[in-house]
Amino acid sequence: MSDLEKYIKKRKKRDIEFAEDFDEKYAKFKIGVMLRQAREAEGLTQEELARRMKTKKSAISRIENHAEDIKLSTLEKVAMALGKQLQISIV
Repeated sequence: MSDLEKYIKKRKKRDIEFAEDFDEKYAKFKIGVMLRQAREAEGLTQEELARRMKTKKSAISRIENHAEDIKLSTLEKVAMALGKQLQISIV
């Protein structure tokens, strides 16, 4: 277990407000991080990805930094613009 994971576990035990919706917020944060990493792996800037998606750089920034309530259709557009396939799994 990493130091971060240990910290989160301890904090959840002592801070109910922190623990309440941590997992949901963390999952949303991870989606934005994954999208940014995929874009960077393709060597694209936010502006270049925006051009491919026929949108604005600010929209890409919003997707990467605030991925809450992102539509499946938007995820598909990002994947297509990156030349990738979208895979979703429920575990």
